[in-house]
Amino acid sequence: MSAIKIPPRILAILKKVKNKRAKIVIDHILKHGHVTTEELETYGYKHPPRAARDVRELGIPLETYRVSAADGRSIAAYRFGDLTRIRAGKLAGRTVFSKELKQSLTLAYKSKCAVCLEEYEERYLQIDHRIPYEIAGEAVAGPKVTDTYLLLCGSCNRAKSWSCEHCENWLRNKDSNACVSCYWASPDHYTHIALQDIRRLDLVWSGNEIEVYAALKRLASSGKVELPTYVKDVLARHARHRNGSL
Repeated sequence: MSAIKIPPRILAILKKVKNKRAKIVIDHILKHGHVTTEELETYGYKHPPRAARDVRELGIPLETYRVSAADGRSIAAYRFGDLTRIRAGKLAGRTVFSKELKQSLTLAYKSKCAVCLEEYEERYLQIDHRIPYEIAGEAVAGPKVTDTYLLLCGSCNRAKSWSCEHCENWLRNKDSNACVSCYWASPDHYTHIALQDIRRLDLVWSGNEIEVYAALKRLASSGKVELPTYVKDVLARHARHRNGSL
């Protein structure tokens, strides 16, 4: 696709972007009309959705759609959404989190991921907005920093990003109230996951627990069922037994 025409006022806003990853995405789309994940990888980005997210965090709407790669695979591509909805006030991007904030959250969460509740070294935990930055903008921490921020392991943070970015509220409504009752904002008391009537339990086995995991995996394999199905069945039988249903 050839270069696209952008109204001068909007183009001036786009040209103000300084963030390196976001600028590459924007410049490529301005020149070619879209950019694929494959093309972003040629710029050295091994996680292309992160580059696209940088653009969205600046208040610039992007649409995600599917295209065919050179080898026939279906891959994601990005193009500008409705640029009349651009939020120029967010061009400065999100605030860099301070070391003091990280230490406060590490202490508050006892070095545990807020989602899977596994304990990690501080360097492996990441600060994330309880309500996504793309929905509510930069939050101001109140007396309790945990009301505003979560501390997540890399795996849970990536899972949250994927789920949020495919949520109708993220794509259309951008309603903070919908986020508050979501699993990814309130894992200990939620009513939905990305607006879907779903419940989720993230489990991690470590240390001596790995032997239990291995045993569960063997039992699932012998029963010719997938491990998550087997674990849910074990938990269901336990719950029925405790409730006197057996």
